[in-house]
Amino acid sequence: MKVAITVNGQETTADVEPRLLLVHYLRDVLGLKATNIGCDTTSCGACTVLLDGESVKSCTVLAAQADGSSVTTLEGLSSGPDDLHPVAAAFRAEHGLQCGFCTPGMVMAAVGLLSENPKPTEREVRDGLEGNLCRCTGYHNIVRAVIAASGQDPDEVTGTSPRPGVERSPAGGVAAAPGFSTGGAE
Repeated sequence: MKVAITVNGQETTADVEPRLLLVHYLRDVLGLKATNIGCDTTSCGACTVLLDGESVKSCTVLAAQADGSSVTTLEGLSSGPDDLHPVAAAFRAEHGLQCGFCTPGMVMAAVGLLSENPKPTEREVRDGLEGNLCRCTGYHNIVRAVIAASGQDPDEVTGTSPRPGVERSPAGGVAAAPGFSTGGAE
């Protein structure tokens, strides 16, 4: 069957098997490797993307179901490797990653969360990222990163001590990459 999906702002079309999952369309057909395959059972969230602006696990969506839709992957959040989206920049600044496997899905889930709730509390971040698993970090710095990306000071929101060496903007959040606001998805 033929599908037409706008991916990262580019119209794509392909003939696919009716049972092809969106994650496999992104990785195998389009070559977009940031969307990771972790479990194929909706358990881990490593494959999270934005589908028409909503955070979804792409292992639960058939490519045919995304026909006519718009998909954003981690690659679509910035114009190049030196141009980090504010959420990705906050993950780097707050050390919200270790092995990095879950990071693309976490960043995409965080972008979706911040588009719905631009100034979340710590509890709202933890609830919003539920279903995205990280086996390395213990989530503390991931939560800090999402709060920092929202323009809030994670030390104040979480009630923790300041992290040495983290550069803060005057508003308290992590300084945004040029050309990006810190208020969620662009």
